[in-house]
Amino acid sequence: MNPILDMLMNAAGGQGVQQLGRQFGLSEDQTQGAMGQLVPALMAGLQRNTSQEGGLDSLLGALSSGSHSQYLENPELLGAETTAADGNAILGHIFGSKDVSRSVAGRVSEQTGIGTDILKRMLPIVATMVMGGLSRQNSMAATSEPGPGAGGFLTSLLDQNRSGGIADEVVGMLGRFLGGR
Repeated sequence: MNPILDMLMNAAGGQGVQQLGRQFGLSEDQTQGAMGQLVPALMAGLQRNTSQEGGLDSLLGALSSGSHSQYLENPELLGAETTAADGNAILGHIFGSKDVSRSVAGRVSEQTGIGTDILKRMLPIVATMVMGGLSRQNSMAATSEPGPGAGGFLTSLLDQNRSGGIADEVVGMLGRFLGGR
């Protein structure tokens, strides 16, 4: 399993996944299935962004200046309107286009059988959780001695994500929608 996905599934004793399921009327299995597809898609978008000039510094800046870990520590925040707004801003940075977000939701719908409308609303919330997981990993890496440091750790974490499937499709979608930015 992807280390970030594993962290999100177990955050706050699994309460984040439970909150997400209740919020969108999904069973635990459906919620886990959706996250199993959405998280790698988001990680692929992040990986592509960090490979661009200044991308890793931008991500590290966002992780150190934001309070993203709150979404893992307080699962009840996942239902707040501000969380969806934060998530949509995150998606704008990750995918750069609502078209990519819609395509990801459509593709995950095909894989999971969950309605595209639910996945479109779920995607920004999962994006806040991913940033929370990365923020937590970043702060742990920054304080570990010795180690690759936060930047090296995030790069290796994002590189682990490339396992085929939706992650590779997202990279392809980003290339098409953004014209190889």
